Amino acid sequence: MNQDLSIVSLILHASFAVQLVIGALLLVSLASWSVIFGKLIGLSQIKRRNDAFEAEFWSGKNLNDLYQAVGNRTDGAPLERIFASGMREFLKLREKRVSDAGALLDAARRAMRASFQRELDAMESNLSFLASVGSVSPYVGLFGTIWGIMHAFVGLSNLTQVTLATVAPGIAEALVATAIGLFAAIPAVLAYNRFARQIDRSAITLETFIEEFSNILQRNASQ
Repeated sequence: MNQDLSIVSLILHASFAVQLVIGALLLVSLASWSVIFGKLIGLSQIKRRNDAFEAEFWSGKNLNDLYQAVGNRTDGAPLERIFASGMREFLKLREKRVSDAGALLDAARRAMRASFQRELDAMESNLSFLASVGSVSPYVGLFGTIWGIMHAFVGLSNLTQVTLATVAPGIAEALVATAIGLFAAIPAVLAYNRFARQIDRSAITLETFIEEFSNILQRNASQ
């Protein structure tokens, strides 16, 4: 009963298959934490830049001047790029002497919608990885546990007398895989749900801006 049942000792004494599962889960967990921290920083920057541009847009600045300023920025907000795509298409058709207000507005809206989809795809990047980690890791850990228990019972079959002291280490080694699977899955699920809500709110902000800017362009096209 004096056997070392610490986590490190259990992993070191586990079978090779269980160690392989645990190593894979630890690598996946490390990768998911990297994605989590990257998303935390990236989405907070997006919100801050969107808020800054929205304040600048509604400050009453001339649209042409704002468009020129946005075109020179290298680290703009998604709202800036959507605004620039719509304004670029609107001005391009104006230069071609297109006078139909409906055609001008439709072209600008299509350009903004295409830009919106690109921005949404960028915000959702790596989100599917977190979803996969959250859904698959517990099953991978469970596979390691089942394999470890099977390996432990095969080893016990060679003993003439089986006691709790002989059973406990093998079972504990196997259960470590499930614990690490949950350790990898739980943060990934929580992060995925949080980021999904943040991205939904950002998407609503972008879509609202498209509608409001379309109204402004419609008034300008009718002049």
